[in-house]
Amino acid sequence: MTDYHSPTVVEPTIPTVDLTPLERLILDLVFDTDSDEGGVYFHSCCGPSDVVTLSVDDLRAAFEASREADGSRIGRYVATLLARHDAEAGDDPPDDIDVDLTETDSGWDKVFQDIVRRSATIDEIVVTAAFTCTKMRLDGFGGSVMLITADAIRYSSTMDMLEAFRNEAAKAPPAPDPSSSEATS
Repeated sequence: MTDYHSPTVVEPTIPTVDLTPLERLILDLVFDTDSDEGGVYFHSCCGPSDVVTLSVDDLRAAFEASREADGSRIGRYVATLLARHDAEAGDDPPDDIDVDLTETDSGWDKVFQDIVRRSATIDEIVVTAAFTCTKMRLDGFGGSVMLITADAIRYSSTMDMLEAFRNEAAKAPPAPDPSSSEATS
């Protein structure tokens, strides 16, 4: 069996004061973290998680504690999830809820963008990932970089960069023939 991994690092360390309780709860499950008194360093040895499962009580408590950031996309999405849970719960409500960060405009990249938008100290967040594989497969290696600012999220993979190189090469004037007299003069 072949295993694909995407070791990922997020820079800079995010100041703790810039994270709402809801963002912290979710990002701590999406990524691995190292914390110190000033902030949180997000990273992952295998790649970020796209779906996280939380207890309804923990999710609701973090949501309520994050009301001051009512413009956050993850807050709006969680409000919808909690409302749906409450409406469908019946007599025996489930204890857990899945937060699928691929279904909405509330993926982890959007969470980071909301943090940048609110932060007084962070102008950008850079997410760098490597694509690796346990077997030497053609599709198993590469990488990507994502630049997250208040205005945009830009992404490029090594395949995107290779395509850009090929397009540039196709538009470049042909190299002189080394055997021609122009090349030797």
